[in-house]
Amino acid sequence: MSPSPRPGRRTLIRGLTAALAVPGFPLWAKPPEDKGPDKGGNGAKGGPGKHEKKGGTKQAAGLGKPAGGPGSGGTLVTAGITVSSARHLAVEVGIRKGSYQSLPPGIRKNLARGKPLPPGIAKKMAPPALVARLPVHPGYEWRVVGTDLVLVAIATLIIADVLFDVF
Repeated sequence: MSPSPRPGRRTLIRGLTAALAVPGFPLWAKPPEDKGPDKGGNGAKGGPGKHEKKGGTKQAAGLGKPAGGPGSGGTLVTAGITVSSARHLAVEVGIRKGSYQSLPPGIRKNLARGKPLPPGIAKKMAPPALVARLPVHPGYEWRVVGTDLVLVAIATLIIADVLFDVF
């Protein structure tokens, strides 16, 4: 004959069973207003609908992060120069095409406006002679990543713009 469970364990099991059987127990509480099924009827749980963009409500109402400024996640600046102009400037300061090694394709795909610089890649400061002739953007710096010239927010290392195949 097997030993019976201790009285403390039996009481605990009965108490849990009784608590789970009560309809008002917190497991069956309503989700917070900003969570759970969408009232709009699109079936999504609190997220944007099928054809909506993320972050529309707070940012459109001006309640999200402030826009603008270097690396704030708001408006990023553009390079202000074309790839061909940057390539021409690089040649003028003595940088030959092919002097830098290109990135592997998988890593190069991650070089995109608004994304952070990919970890584990060689990020070099752009040569000072070239930087002196490139457009100046306060709070941003020019970096060489593979054969590409990248404008990066100094504070966050978020990519503001990429000029592909300059070098």
